[in-house]
Amino acid sequence: MVAIDGSVVLVTGGQRGIGKAFVEALLGRGAAKVYATARKPSPSEDPRVEAVSLDVNDPDAVAALADRAADVNIVINNAGVLLPSPLLKADMADVVATFETNVFGPLRVAREFAPALSANGGGALVDMHSVLSWGAGAAAYGASKAALWSITNSLRIELAEQGTQVVGVHLGLADTDMAAGIPSRKISPAEVAEAVLDGVENGADEVLVDDVTRQMKAALAGPVEGLTLLLGR
Repeated sequence: MVAIDGSVVLVTGGQRGIGKAFVEALLGRGAAKVYATARKPSPSEDPRVEAVSLDVNDPDAVAALADRAADVNIVINNAGVLLPSPLLKADMADVVATFETNVFGPLRVAREFAPALSANGGGALVDMHSVLSWGAGAAAYGASKAALWSITNSLRIELAEQGTQVVGVHLGLADTDMAAGIPSRKISPAEVAEAVLDGVENGADEVLVDDVTRQMKAALAGPVEGLTLLLGR
């Protein structure tokens, strides 16, 4: 478990949606500094927030940020994309772009920041998955989140020796710009952020944010058809 009060945190995709909610929740819990990244960041009025330009698909940029933000003890891998990419019909470039951002981006961040986390006492790494990590029919997005879930579970083992808490987060739809065109029940970004930070402070390995996610995990022991039907409600 890692205390938020007094911590130094990196939030990728930290200026919109769930990322912005993370920044606000971290400040509310007493974080000393938050690096909030975006491809085109805007400065913050709060002196504790350092707005940083970052494309998680750029290895050199990720490495440079790891040098600059060597004081972090919590990393929240939140940046992601949702592209219309059915596996058989989408432009293959969109499928590749989905995996670049949702899978290899978080892995790059984890690899570059693992030494800083170790140097600063272990800390915590948070990866944002999805209820779609476990479901069928979610095209490249769901496949990318399933891959990230698997990576997170492996990172938990690899980072255990240095004392880093690795938290995997699963949730349904949140009320963000990314999901604006999807007609479904949504939870607030603030609710997501508070649930995740509770998990960090309570020493959790996994956070299931909402009821649909808890129901989906419970259904994993059943047939694949059941997972598809659950998502289609």
